[in-house]
Amino acid sequence: MMALRTAATGMAAQQLNVEVISNNIANMNTVGYKKQRAEFEDLLYQDVQRAGSQSSDTGTIVPTGIQIGAGVTAGSVYRITTQGSPTQTGNNLDLAINGLGYFQVLLPSGETSYTRAGNLSMSATGQIVTTQGYPILPQITIPAGATGVTISPAGQVQVTTANSTTPSTVGQIQLATFFNEAGMEATGNNLYMETAASGPPTVGLPNANGIGAIMQGYTEASNVDPVTEISSLIVAQRAYEMNSKVISTADQMLQTNNQMKQ
Repeated sequence: MMALRTAATGMAAQQLNVEVISNNIANMNTVGYKKQRAEFEDLLYQDVQRAGSQSSDTGTIVPTGIQIGAGVTAGSVYRITTQGSPTQTGNNLDLAINGLGYFQVLLPSGETSYTRAGNLSMSATGQIVTTQGYPILPQITIPAGATGVTISPAGQVQVTTANSTTPSTVGQIQLATFFNEAGMEATGNNLYMETAASGPPTVGLPNANGIGAIMQGYTEASNVDPVTEISSLIVAQRAYEMNSKVISTADQMLQTNNQMKQ
């Protein structure tokens, strides 16, 4: 009975849906996290009677035909890159991007990754680094003895020292944008990698040419909406239960047929 296999694909699809939703809920408080959504597609159809075929020698055409679906499969799990709300922290090295763009991060392998998580810190040598200790690009070092750090919306990093009240520029933050942000590959630790789907990055200065502005003393919150996620979770659970009910019904029908043969 095809209903058994069809309902089984439905249960597998809703299991994936629940897993995606659970990851969103788990990352509600993750800085710069972008929620994901599962998309599904119907499987191949069995043509019992093809629409448009002739039903008689006189050329009569079948108007609709008979097609039986084989179930559902996961089409993709796509990332929604809408901006999260800025959260004020008061930390001078916490940065949020108001608009498009990603911070560039130098990995130990020499590759460049990208992140929206601007909860940055200072290393033992004064470099501005991520929570994993990876330096941002271009690399910026705060000199010893600096008494204040100011980062403008355009990404210019200036410091003041005890010996001078005039701020001096020590670096310039640059941001990367992608034609298809959803095509980037998430690698964990709030980092993303360029892929063939995302296209190559375009690097530019913040607050110019459509690139977002830097907000010092803020971080970007996750864009997960808990009410929406809980509602989606309930819908996925009900869909899973309905597919399991189809399997139980198909099993009872097979049992009835078996008893009739006996």
